[in-house]
Amino acid sequence: MNKNNEQVELSYYQLTLQSFLEESHPELSNDSDLIVNRGNLASQAYSQAIIDGQTHSQAEELANEVLFKNLHFSKHDTLVNVLWNEFADEVPQGSAKELAQKLLPLCEEVFAGYPLSDDFAFDPQFDQLYTELTGTIVRWFEEHELQ
Repeated sequence: MNKNNEQVELSYYQLTLQSFLEESHPELSNDSDLIVNRGNLASQAYSQAIIDGQTHSQAEELANEVLFKNLHFSKHDTLVNVLWNEFADEVPQGSAKELAQKLLPLCEEVFAGYPLSDDFAFDPQFDQLYTELTGTIVRWFEEHELQ
């Protein structure tokens, strides 16, 4: 739906991005400007690659690079993994995604202390981030008497 409550038809790339955002970046899933702009850029990248003689697979790879740039690292998914790995006894697996959304604003200050990037999960500092997030969640559980 757009601002006038009219049905908006999304392209393949826009739908792909929206689905990805709902799963891994729920805080961005309603950002229609991001979805439309990235989807259009991905579509253009694909078309240009085909015009330039690339194969469909190569064009798709280029389009996906545009579509998912700076979205590979997910704060939400990181929190879900911390909950699954460190709090399995306290948080049922099916509730972890919803709780991660609730905890994300609380954890933003922790995330702000790190140079997050698409490949941050492979950075040596990721372990320190993980530890800090775990501590933040422990404190939240204690404050809310959940542990």
